[in-house]
Amino acid sequence: MNEIRCPHCGQVFTVDESGYAAIVQQVRNHEFDEAIREREQAMQREKDQAVQLAQEKLAAQNQRELGQKDAEISKLNLQVQEALSQKDSEIESLKSQIQAFGNEKTLAVQETAAKLEKERDALQAALDAFETQKQLAVQEALAGVEKERDALQAQVAAFETQKQLAVQEAVSKAERERDALANEVKLKESEKAQIEASYKEKMHSELQSKQEIIRFKDQEIERLRDMKAKLSTKMVGETLEQHCETEFNKLRATAFRAAQFEKDNDASSGSKGDYIFRECDENGNEIVSIMFEMKNENDETVTKHKNEDFLKKLDKDRTTKGCEYAILVSLLEPESELYNTGIVDVSYRYPKMYVIRPQFFIPMITLLRDAGMNSLEYKAQLQTLRSQNIDITNFEEQMNDFKTGFARNYELASRKFQTAIDEIDKTIDHLQKTKDALLSSDRNLRLANDKAENLTIKKLTRNNPTMKAKFEELEQGRRLGEASSEGSETPN
Repeated sequence: MNEIRCPHCGQVFTVDESGYAAIVQQVRNHEFDEAIREREQAMQREKDQAVQLAQEKLAAQNQRELGQKDAEISKLNLQVQEALSQKDSEIESLKSQIQAFGNEKTLAVQETAAKLEKERDALQAALDAFETQKQLAVQEALAGVEKERDALQAQVAAFETQKQLAVQEAVSKAERERDALANEVKLKESEKAQIEASYKEKMHSELQSKQEIIRFKDQEIERLRDMKAKLSTKMVGETLEQHCETEFNKLRATAFRAAQFEKDNDASSGSKGDYIFRECDENGNEIVSIMFEMKNENDETVTKHKNEDFLKKLDKDRTTKGCEYAILVSLLEPESELYNTGIVDVSYRYPKMYVIRPQFFIPMITLLRDAGMNSLEYKAQLQTLRSQNIDITNFEEQMNDFKTGFARNYELASRKFQTAIDEIDKTIDHLQKTKDALLSSDRNLRLANDKAENLTIKKLTRNNPTMKAKFEELEQGRRLGEASSEGSETPN
């Protein structure tokens, strides 16, 4: 049994375990209801604070990113404006120069026209004076010609007389000379016979000497042919390569101090040439670069190659190794009048390509080198223009990259923002479900509380005679106590 004191009247009464447990459960349900309401309010406040904090954080982050992008855009706009203003100033300067040049040209044309008019007037005056002098000179010349004609007629008459005398003297002199020449011819014929005899002897000895020389040349040709027959095709080609390399090395220390002439050993692209010539100035700018291919073959080779058989490969090697010119040094087609001229331009087939004989190896390098030196200044100017175009292209590419990156970052931020909103919505849905569950629990607790509040001692003891008797005893005792207290308060 448990004792319970009434909070209103202070009376103590006893209840069994089931009644005490019911009363304790009533009290606990009320406290639990209060705790649930407080917990629900706290969760609602935390949810609102979390949503507000997330929104403020995303707004601040977006504001910072937009501020940074605005600053970068402003900076790039300033750079663009500075570049445009610089270009405008250069254009205005060029316009002013062109205007000044036009003014100077106009003045020069006017001065030249005035000068030409003065010269024309002077020439006209000189021409008029010359015409006058010419007429006078013609008249004087006619008078002199008539005088000379008369004098010549007199001289002709005197010359006819002298001619007849001279003819007579010449005839007599010619007869004397004829006789002397006849005697001299006889002497010359005898001398001629002696000279012919000595010349025949000399020619015979020289013929024998020439025959000896021819025999020696034939022997030397046979020896060279035998040497070529013993050499392989590769050795024949290498002999020409060694010849060209030797000719270059003779002038390397004097004429080609800064040049490179080396074997092409890079076959990574599938093929390679024989030699590469490169020369640069002190600033590293290339003056000229040449890809060389040397070709030779034995006279006894059955399959004769032509120069055209190697042009395609040579052009490919030139392009692969980044050379400006391509030159085939060839001893092929020795009977060709075209290639025997020495230097043949085949750029109509392949760009900047030549076929030369070995004796033009050094002159061809010198010719192309001089041309490269002359065009070096134009190459430098072209490189400067290319660099400026590259700068403008890089600036445009950077601007486009910035726009693309900004759009991509904005899209990513938008996606993350939308993802955060979706997560918040999911959290809100989850909290709403929790709220609904709590509200449902609150309704059940409220019904339980209503049931507990409607619970009275009469209802508890309605079907419990023991408890009913106990409460009745307590009620009677209470009444007796009240009656006794009233009797003790009555005055004697």
